[in-house]
Amino acid sequence: MKKNVIVSWSSGKDSTLTLERLMESDEYRVVGIFTTHLADEVPFQATPISVIKMQAELLSLPLVTIELPEVFPSNEVYQTLVVNGLKTSKLEFSYVAFGDMFCNGIAEYRRSYIEPAGWHCVFPLMGEASSQLADEIITRGIQTMLVTADSSRISKDLCGSWYDQKLLTELPHEVDPCGENGEFHTLVTKTTSFNGKLELHLTEVEHGERFSHQRYTAKLLRKVNPRV
Repeated sequence: MKKNVIVSWSSGKDSTLTLERLMESDEYRVVGIFTTHLADEVPFQATPISVIKMQAELLSLPLVTIELPEVFPSNEVYQTLVVNGLKTSKLEFSYVAFGDMFCNGIAEYRRSYIEPAGWHCVFPLMGEASSQLADEIITRGIQTMLVTADSSRISKDLCGSWYDQKLLTELPHEVDPCGENGEFHTLVTKTTSFNGKLELHLTEVEHGERFSHQRYTAKLLRKVNPRV
C-alpha cells in the first residue's frame, strides 16, 4: 500500500521535481501540496497566491495555504503555524516532503517539528549534485522562469530569463546551478504533471536594493482533451 504524502510547494522547479519524483514512485501517493505565504504572495519567489492556486488546479491536487505574520517569523511561530495548518487541512497523510538539496542541517530542522506532530519527512532530492538536478529539471521539460534574482550574487538582468542550458552557462561559476543558496528563485509554468500550462504576460521587473522581481499577469490554459 502506498504512503500518503503532502508536498511543500514554493511554485518553483525544486518543489516540482520533488512532486514528480514522488508521483512516479511506487512507494508514495501525493495527496496535496501546501504553501506558506505572507499576505497574498509567497516570500522570496514573490509568487501571488492566485498563481499558486492555478498551479494546484493544473495538478488537480488540494492546496493548503498557511499565512505567515512576517517574512522571518521566529522558529516557534513558523513551526506552530505549519503544523497547525497541516493538521487542520483535513487531508490524510503520514509523510511530508520537502525539496531541500543540501545536507546542511535543514533535514534535522524539518524533522524537529514535523516528527513530533506524528509525521515523517521525505527529502527526494537531498544530497544529489545540483548540476545533475539542474540537467534533470531541464530534460524533464519543467519550464521555469527566474522570477527573483539576488543582485549581490547574479546579474539582475537575468530576472525574467528562462531556466535552460543557456542560462546555466551564463551563471557565475560560484553560483549554485539550482540557486540553492538563494541566488535566484523560480516559477514553473509548464511540466508533464500539469494538465495545461500558465501563460505569462510580463509587465515589469522591480529592482530593489538587493532583490529584483519579475512581475507578470498569469492565465491558466488547460489542455483540451480530444473527443472520443
